[in-house]
Amino acid sequence: MKEMAKAMSGENLTTPSAESLAEAARAAQDKGLPPVHEWTPDFSGDMDMRIARDGRWFYLGSPIERPGLVRLFSTILRRDGEDYFLVTPVEKVGITVDDAPFVAVDFEAEGSGDAQELIFETNVGDRMVAGPDHPIRVERDGDTGEPSPYVLVRDRLEALIDRKSFYRLVEIGGHRDGWFGLWSGGEFFRVIPSEEMDVD
Repeated sequence: MKEMAKAMSGENLTTPSAESLAEAARAAQDKGLPPVHEWTPDFSGDMDMRIARDGRWFYLGSPIERPGLVRLFSTILRRDGEDYFLVTPVEKVGITVDDAPFVAVDFEAEGSGDAQELIFETNVGDRMVAGPDHPIRVERDGDTGEPSPYVLVRDRLEALIDRKSFYRLVEIGGHRDGWFGLWSGGEFFRVIPSEEMDVD
C-alpha cells in the first residue's frame, strides 16, 4: 500500500512546497548526486507534482519551465516499491510519474558487435553506458504490440528511450539465438523475436 495511505491517519499532515524542497535539495548537494538512499525522513504527504510520459515536469498543473530546477528535483528522486518520492534529509513527498521518470533523448554508439557500447543521455543530463549496471528492456503493449524501450539510469529509475533514438537503435541491432536485439557493455539485450522482425 502506498505510504500516503499510512500517513493520512496522522494529524496535522502538511505537504511542503516545491520551493522548500528545492532549498533543502540545494543544501544537501555537494559533488555528484545526493545520497537519497541514506536519508530516512518521515513521509510528509503527497505533492501535486507530476512527471509526464514525455519527461516534462508539472507542479500544481503547470509545467516547470526552468531546466535547472527540473535537474535539481531529478537528483533527489527515489523509487520505493512502485511509488516515487522526492527525498531530502528532512522531507519525503510522493509525486506522480506517468511512465518512467526520465526520457533517453539521444545516444552515441561506439565500437561494433559484442564490443559495442551505447551511451545514452537523458532529458535531465544523465549519461550512462548500457550494460550489466544499466540494462535495456522492452515492454510491448498487449493490444497493439507497440514496443516501449527503457534503459536503467540508476537505483530502479528508468528512462523511456524516445522514438527517434529507438529507430536509430533498430538500425544498428543484430540477431542472436532467435532474437533481434542490441549489444552494449558486453551484454545482448533482446528487443523482439527475429521471426517478427523478418515479417516486418
